[in-house]
Amino acid sequence: MFQIKRICCIGAGYVGGPTCSVIAAMCPEVTVTVVDVNESRIKAWNSDTLPIYEPGLKDVVESCRGRNLFFSTDIDSAIREADLVFISVNTPTKTYGMGKGRAADLKFIEACARRIVEVSDGYKIVTEKSTVPVRAAESIRRIFDANTKPSLELQVLSNPEFLAEGTAVRDLKEPDRVLIGGDESPEGQKAIRALCAVYEHWVPKERIITTNTWSSELSKLAANAFLAQRISSINSISALCEATGADVEEVAKAIGMDQRIGSKFLKASVGFGGSCFQKDVLNLVYLCEALNLPEVASYWQQVIDMNEYQRRRFACRIIDCLFNTVTGKKIALLGFSFKKDTGDTRESSSIYISKYLMDEGAKLFIYDPKVLKEQIVHDLSQSSISDDPERVSELVTVTSDPYEACQSAHALVICTEWDMFKELDYEKIYKKMLKPAFIFDGRRVLDHLHAPLQNIGFQIETIGKKVTAARIPYTPSAVGPRAPAVEPPSKKTKA
Repeated sequence: MFQIKRICCIGAGYVGGPTCSVIAAMCPEVTVTVVDVNESRIKAWNSDTLPIYEPGLKDVVESCRGRNLFFSTDIDSAIREADLVFISVNTPTKTYGMGKGRAADLKFIEACARRIVEVSDGYKIVTEKSTVPVRAAESIRRIFDANTKPSLELQVLSNPEFLAEGTAVRDLKEPDRVLIGGDESPEGQKAIRALCAVYEHWVPKERIITTNTWSSELSKLAANAFLAQRISSINSISALCEATGADVEEVAKAIGMDQRIGSKFLKASVGFGGSCFQKDVLNLVYLCEALNLPEVASYWQQVIDMNEYQRRRFACRIIDCLFNTVTGKKIALLGFSFKKDTGDTRESSSIYISKYLMDEGAKLFIYDPKVLKEQIVHDLSQSSISDDPERVSELVTVTSDPYEACQSAHALVICTEWDMFKELDYEKIYKKMLKPAFIFDGRRVLDHLHAPLQNIGFQIETIGKKVTAARIPYTPSAVGPRAPAVEPPSKKTKA
């Protein structure tokens, strides 16, 4: 059996960095080199301050960096020396041309394939790690076949990641499953067995699933679509709970105890974010449309539409409770990453809540324990969020202290479920806020504190529940928020 002794990973981001760090830690006899064109990112991986935050990752990196784990910008040398090459580059949603807003942009995947075939010799296994559309491996294989040379033999595998940010290291060390897809030919099966042997260093054989390439690629998209669907489903019920007086947490517990349903991903919130869910569902929608399956495409599009609706509904609720206007009002926004225990802001609901409030002229004071000021300003200055970067600088202030963010604020809005937000001194915060002082809990992190917070004097609004005692009543409209069902609120023009 072919034995993998050297691994090259192209792409030092949220997938490539943690994945290969854990492989290096679990396979001390395998040399792993992570390469990237971004020199500053590679420098960060070689420093004491890693470019991404992930619990436990720093310890893993430091345990094997310089021994059998290396980070480099010398891409060609790493490819030439490797027995296996992971492709872990970004596959963003296209922002132009055919498939704009839905299809995956595979330009980085194609560039990797062309570079690999150009500099390689001998036998190599090339493995997709990035989330890709079904049949992307076939496209890579066609590039290889069209540029083949007598001294080169390349096999293409699909090995999608199933990581959750915030628990990536645990997910890698104790995976539910490892999925490897490849050709059903003898050569393809040989490559699959070689990669299986790497994972078998620490993953039980029964958790390693082998399929054909297309099944592997589709399984990744389907897995994320199903998880996103569950979040949108419980969020749809949260709107009903607010209108009827039910509590979505109680409903989620009741239905989650049904073993056929289960309790995971039934946490109502201000909406899902991250690099994968929206991108993968939109990719699935585009795939269905391309294959002439409009009913299937429409079904999955509703998952995205419900997520957007939940964000707009929450923003409209803030505006309604603040006496139908937030123009010129200071609002403290706590949390900007898309979930706790990560500094990743991609598709974070905080971005869209901020957009809707900025569109109404609110002055936002934003605090997040892990997201840098530059990243927040960059995200809010994107053309899809604001067409006037100067307006962002006028309306947004990024603080390094949650108490400073709440000073003289009309409202406090929790957008990320950081544990530290449960432990803030809310009596101190209340004294510094304007009255009536509102808390809008978009993550249900303060459920256990409702009574003491009301005793302090806060007016509390939360997702999926009416908090009725000692508060200014909020009565949702029978027809939903004023914002339209699909389009975001229109931006106010400057006077």
